[in-house]
Formats: sequence, structure tokens, C-alpha cells
Amino acid sequence: MGIAINDLFASLRSWRLWTLLGWLEIRQRYARSKLGPFWLTISMGVLVGTLGLVYGTLLGRPLGEYLPMVADGLVFWTLFSSVVLEGCNSYIVSANYIRQVNTPRLIYVLQAAWRNTVIFAHNFLIVIIVMAVFGVHSWAALLLFVPGFALFMLNAVWIAAFSGVVAARFRDFPQIVAALLQVTFYVTPILFSGDMLAGKHHWVVVYNPLAYLIELVRAPLLGQIPDALTWGVGAGMAVFGWTLALAITGRFHRRIPYWV
Repeated sequence: MGIAINDLFASLRSWRLWTLLGWLEIRQRYARSKLGPFWLTISMGVLVGTLGLVYGTLLGRPLGEYLPMVADGLVFWTLFSSVVLEGCNSYIVSANYIRQVNTPRLIYVLQAAWRNTVIFAHNFLIVIIVMAVFGVHSWAALLLFVPGFALFMLNAVWIAAFSGVVAARFRDFPQIVAALLQVTFYVTPILFSGDMLAGKHHWVVVYNPLAYLIELVRAPLLGQIPDALTWGVGAGMAVFGWTLALAITGRFHRRIPYWV
């Protein structure tokens, strides 16, 4: 654990390195493109509008209520799944750096998180546009978005850090994570709200930890204050998860260069 904690602090001190690497990857990915990451924003906007209109009509929900819920849910789910998936492959795709340069291990996980946060900032324009059209329901609740987002990212990054070590050892693990995320998307309240599953099926939301993470960031934007259980689950996951991620990173810290 001590090795991993030292590695984490060394990675945080090297913030210039992983932010630069993240920027370079974004620039290379969208080289010669006029719109760059905004192509993803356009694609996300079309998806949000289509799903909001179609599913809102099928479910009989008012557009002003359903479209903001879908927009917030999809934007934050895209950020979460991208951080986890790319973090899962962070050591594998950075194998040349790891084998040749003595750098902290977790900078590659932070690099993946930073890169996807920058792309998320582009997609967040959709949330702002939706809020401008349908209005802000509660400015007091909106202030809770900041701590909710911090807790959301803490959980996404520890899952990425844990998955990165496991994926470096077992190369089939990224495919397993991708399949699990695809299934989890349909049982997490993104295209629906928790109250739509009231009754005997409500356990799908109650026992889904990702539902609480989405609620932490989506509820304040919708003018709602997350309850104490939501905050408790989010904080508990962060403490347990980072303990687990640091433990496994410290345990196999020296083996990662040989695995990749």
C-alpha cells in the first residue's frame, strides 16, 4: 500500500506530464479535422434528441421532463464508461513508455481520465443548452453538482486504476469490462428514472451502485437534492474502491512492466 500511495502522490505531482500526454492524444486523434472533438458533441446531441423524442413519446413523459433527464444521463454515462474502458487499457497502450522510462504507474490512468474529461467538457455543452431551453429548476441544488461530480470522478478513476492492473495481467479483461458496461447501461436509470420501476422491480435500481453515481451528478442539474443514501453510497464506494485499487497497484507495481 505504501508503494502505491507514493506512486499516487508522484503521479499527482507530475500533472504537467499526464495533462500534456492527454492533450497530444486528443490533437493526434482529431488531426486535420475542422471540428475536432465537437464531432462527438454533434453525435451526442443527435442521439440525445432522438432518444428523448422517441422514448419520451413511448413512455408518455413530458418532453421538458424527460429530455433533460436523458441528456444528463447519457453525457455522464459516456464519461464514466470512457474513463473505465480507456483506463482498463492504459497500461497496455502505454507499454513502450512503461518499459523504457521510469515513471509513476498511475500517470497513465490519470492521463486517460484527463483526456476523457476534456472530451466531456465538449459534450457538457449539450447539458448547458438543455438547461437554457428548459430552465434551471433550483440554483441551490445546482451548487451540489460540484461535490457530486468530484465524487463521481473519484469512483470512475479508481475503477479504471483497478481494471488497468488486472487487464495488464489478463488481456481478455478489457473485453469483459466492455461487455459488463454494455449490460449495465440498460439496467442503470439513464433512459428511465428510478420511480418508473416502482414495485417489485425497484431492486434493479436499489442494488445498482452505478445508479447512485449517476444520481449524484444528474439530480442537482434537474433541480433535485441527492438524498443522504446517495451521498453515503458514493463516498463509501470511493473509500473502499481506492483502498482496493491502491492495494492491488502496490502489490503488483513491479510486475506491470513485465506484463505489458
